[in-house]
Amino acid sequence: MSPAPTADAGTAPDPQHPATPAERTLRLVVVAALILPLLVFGTGAGLSYQSHWREARARLARTLDVVREHATKVFETHDLVARQVQQALHGLDDADIRAREADLHLSLAAMTRKLAQVSDIWVFDREAHPLVAASRVPVPRGLDVSDRTYFQVHRDGTVPPGSDHISEVLSGRVGGTTFFQVSMARAGAGEPFSGVVAISVEPAYFRDFYAQVRAGGLDTITLIRADGAILARAPEIQASGQRLPAGSGFLTAVARAAEQGFYEAHSAIDGRERLYAYRKLTDYPVYVTAGLDRTTVLAEWRATMISHLYFGVPATLGLVLLTLTALRRTRRESLALAHLRAETARREASEEQLRQAQKMEAVGQLTGGLAHDFNNLLTIVLGSLELLQKRMPDADARQHRLMQNAVEGARRAAILTQRLLAFARRQPLDPRPLDANALVSGLSDLLRRTLGETVRLETVLGGGLWRSFADPNQMESTLLNLAVNARDALPESGGRVTIETANAHLDEVYAAEHGVAAGQYVLLAVSDNGSGMVPEVLRRAFEPFYTTKDQGKGTGLGLSQVYGFIKQSGGHVKLYSEPGQGTTVKLYLPRYTGLEDTRIIVPEPKLLPVAMASATVLLVEDEAAVRQFASEALGDLGYRVLAADSAASALALLAQHPEIDLLLTDVIMPEVNGRNLADEALRRRPDLKVVFMTGYTRNAIVHNGLLDPGTHLITKPFTVSQVALKLQAVLSGDEPPTGEPLQ
Repeated sequence: MSPAPTADAGTAPDPQHPATPAERTLRLVVVAALILPLLVFGTGAGLSYQSHWREARARLARTLDVVREHATKVFETHDLVARQVQQALHGLDDADIRAREADLHLSLAAMTRKLAQVSDIWVFDREAHPLVAASRVPVPRGLDVSDRTYFQVHRDGTVPPGSDHISEVLSGRVGGTTFFQVSMARAGAGEPFSGVVAISVEPAYFRDFYAQVRAGGLDTITLIRADGAILARAPEIQASGQRLPAGSGFLTAVARAAEQGFYEAHSAIDGRERLYAYRKLTDYPVYVTAGLDRTTVLAEWRATMISHLYFGVPATLGLVLLTLTALRRTRRESLALAHLRAETARREASEEQLRQAQKMEAVGQLTGGLAHDFNNLLTIVLGSLELLQKRMPDADARQHRLMQNAVEGARRAAILTQRLLAFARRQPLDPRPLDANALVSGLSDLLRRTLGETVRLETVLGGGLWRSFADPNQMESTLLNLAVNARDALPESGGRVTIETANAHLDEVYAAEHGVAAGQYVLLAVSDNGSGMVPEVLRRAFEPFYTTKDQGKGTGLGLSQVYGFIKQSGGHVKLYSEPGQGTTVKLYLPRYTGLEDTRIIVPEPKLLPVAMASATVLLVEDEAAVRQFASEALGDLGYRVLAADSAASALALLAQHPEIDLLLTDVIMPEVNGRNLADEALRRRPDLKVVFMTGYTRNAIVHNGLLDPGTHLITKPFTVSQVALKLQAVLSGDEPPTGEPLQ
C-alpha cells in the first residue's frame, strides 16, 4: 500500500484532509496582506490628491497677498507723484512751463531718481505735445501723442478729473523703451482739461520683484488690466502690448467673480494648463495673478505616493513571506509611520511659520523703504503749516480751522508712518533696564481713565520679578495699545482687563517651534474676557492693515506695531484666543543681567525767548524743500543759519566759518551720509555740537535697533517747537546724548 501524499503549502486543500487552524490563519493573513494595503493605498492616494490641490491653492493665495500689497503701494506712489507734479505746475500756463523747462526738468528728474518704480515723467499740453520731461531737456516739441489711448481718455472725459488711468504696455517713440503710463489730466484755470501728466513705469520693475517671489515654487506671476492687457509677467513674454483673447480663462473668471477667485485654464501665452488665482487691486482696474503648472502639482503628488509605495511594498512582501513575524513587523512599521507623519507635520508647521515670517518681512521692507520720503514730505507740511499759523495771527476762524485740520491730518499721517516703521523694525530705540512692575503700576491710573468706568482693570504683579531691557516709552505705548484693543473686544456692558507680570523660561522645544532663543524672559500678559477671535483672525492678527473693526475705526497697525517693537527688542509675542473665551497677548522680553541704569530723567527744558537763540547753526539737508523750511524755522527762532545741500558743501562752510556752534544734519544723504559727515566735522572741530535729523534711520546711526552711543537725534516729521527745544537743550548741555549717563 502506497504511503499517503504529504500536504504542500502551495497545493489546493484536500477535501479529505481539511486545513489546520494555523493554515487557515496563514491564508487569511496572506489575503489580508494583499487586499488591505491596496485599499489603504487607494484611499490614501485620493486623500493625498485632494490635499495637494488644497495646498496649491493656499500657496497661490499666500503669494497674492504679498504681490497685491506690493502693486497697490506702487500705484499709490505713482498717484502721489502725479499729484506732486500737478501741485508743482499749479498756476503755470503752457508758456510758463516752457520758459521754466530746465528747472522743472531737474525737479522731475530728482523724483525719478528717488523712486525706482518711476522710470520717467512727461507733461503734455492739450494738443498732445510735450512741455517738460524728467528724462531729457529740451523735449522733442514735434512729438504728438494724440493717438495714444492714455491721452484720449483724459481729453474726451472718459476718466473723471483727478483720477488715474493705467495704459497698456507701449513702445516708446523717444528712446524705444517699453513702458506703460499711469496718467492724470491737468486742469488749468477755468478749464477742465489742459493736458496730461504721465508717469512712465517699466514692466521690468515688476518682473524683477515677481522673479524673486517665483522662487517659492510658482510658475507664473502676472500684472494685468481688467480688459486682459498684460502689464508685466514673470517669466517675461517677448511681445509687448500682449492682450488675452476674449474667451480666456482669466476674463471668464473675472466676469463670474470680479474681486478674486481661482480657475483652471490653458495659458493663452504658452498653452500650458495651470491652476490660477487672481486678486483685484483696491481702487484700480488691475489684477495680479499667480499660476501653478498642473504637472507640477501632479508630480509632487506622485512623488508622495511613490514614497508611500517605497515603505508599503516591503511591508506587504514581508507579510506574505514571513507570516509568523508579519504582525510584529507591521506594528513596528506603523510606529515608524507615525513618527514620520509627526515629523512631516512638524516640518510643515515650521515651513508655514517661515512663509509667514518672510511675508511679514517683505511687507516690512516695502513700507520701511518709503518712510524716508514720506517723513520728509510730512516735515515740510507740518513745519510750513506751523510757520503759516504763526505768521497769520489775524486769520479768521474759518482759516484757522482749515489750517488746524491740515495740521491734524499731517500728524495722523506721521503717526501712521511711525507705526509702519515700528512694524518694519526700523524705529530707533533707546532701551534701558526696565522694572516691569513699576511700569505697570505707574500706568494704572492712565489705563483706568482710558478704559472707562464699565471696564475693571486688574493687575497681578509677580514677586521677585527680573529686570528686562527695553525702551520704556515704547513699552508704555505697547501696553496702552493692547489695553485699548482689549477694551474694544468687550461688550458695551463692560468686562475685565488683566495685566500680569511674571518670570518665564522658554525651553529648547518651544524655542525651536516658535523661532525664538531659549532662555530666561520677563513676561507681561494682557488678557480680557471679551469676544475672542476665530482661527482665521487669530492667524492674521499681526499682519499690517488687517483689522476686524468697522471702516474708519482702526488702521490695522496696532498689533503690527507691538509685533515689530517686541521683535526689535529681542523678544517674543504669543497670542491666545478662542471665540467667546477672550484673548491673551503674552509679551516675552529677555532678562537683563547687566548693571543698574544710572541715568536720571531730566525735566524737559522750557523754550527760551527767540532773542536768546543767538548761536550759528550749520544746516545740512539734501531735500531742498526740507532745507528751506528748516532754514526759515531756525531764522524765526533767532539762529544764524548756514545751509548746505551735501557733505562737501558743509565741510567747506565749516572751514570758512569758525563761529559755527552746532551741526544739524540729515542722516540719509547721497554720496556721504550724515554719520560720516559728523565724524569728519568732529575731527576738525572736537567742540562742535551735532544733532541728527532723520525719518528713516537704516544703519547709519542705529545698529541692532539701538541708537549709537553719544547720539542726539530728532526724528522727522518735526515741528518748529520740537527743533527749538532740541537745539536749545543740546547747546545748553541740558540733554545728554543717547546711551550716556546723565549727571
